[in-house]
Amino acid sequence: MATSYIKEKSTGKILTSTTGQDQNNPIHVEAMNNFVTSRGWSLDGYEVGFANDNVVKEWLDIQDEANKTYSQKRKEEYPTIEELVVALYDTEDRAEIDKRRADVKKKYPKE
Repeated sequence: MATSYIKEKSTGKILTSTTGQDQNNPIHVEAMNNFVTSRGWSLDGYEVGFANDNVVKEWLDIQDEANKTYSQKRKEEYPTIEELVVALYDTEDRAEIDKRRADVKKKYPKE
């Protein structure tokens, strides 16, 4: 079993993927081709195929990361509320928190 995928050739964007597909089953291949053609798209512009589950997951993870806004990336790296509360009472923690926040702001400047 593998993961089927449909990828736009011009952008490399994965449009859809389904795990547990059998690449030797012609019905699965036909279903993917129908997905493309039912939308009026030409099969020439899309890569329809199968790959290892982990490979497709990696492609999707890269795609998701590329689609994040700067504010989403900042939020993921900022100190947590719990860390900020602790820093209110501990000056050493506060200095570290201030440095982390400054590093995140420098890494992901406002757009």
